Amino acid sequence: MTIFHKRKFLFRIYSWLPLIILYVSVLNEFDFNYLDIEYFSFNFPFIIIFYFTLKDSLHFDYLLVFFAGLINDVVIGFPLGISSLSYVLICSFSSYLRSITIRPNIIKDWFYFLFVISLINSLNYTILFLIFSYELNLTFYLVNNFFTFLLYILFTQIFNYYLKGLNE
Repeated sequence: MTIFHKRKFLFRIYSWLPLIILYVSVLNEFDFNYLDIEYFSFNFPFIIIFYFTLKDSLHFDYLLVFFAGLINDVVIGFPLGISSLSYVLICSFSSYLRSITIRPNIIKDWFYFLFVISLINSLNYTILFLIFSYELNLTFYLVNNFFTFLLYILFTQIFNYYLKGLNE
């Protein structure tokens, strides 16, 4: 990792990697429907925003997260501001958890993440269904919530490895 510190440009790119991945993920909006897996979807931006706001807030700017939400709304076709509101709320909840936590615990963070994404998904569903009259499938939100919750642990291990490399 000392090679990154000697080369400032590479280290800067490496430190901004989570935001780059966030923007790539909201621009892609990848879906597993092409693989004929009908009930498998997860929200990767929720995972990356929650984790890096919780663990490494120095390299994760809230304004850039807000703009990522606007891009996500354009790509998906939602009314502007829905995803931005969701992303900023996730930032707020994880920032709150970071400020009250004395000893970090991955299991407590994991269940707090379940609470946050359940709240955000129910808020999204309510706003889109009641205010904008979108025809939404509640099963999609439940499956998405479940797999996002399960995959958080896997991505936490990957992101911990990344942060260890960043801090060396």
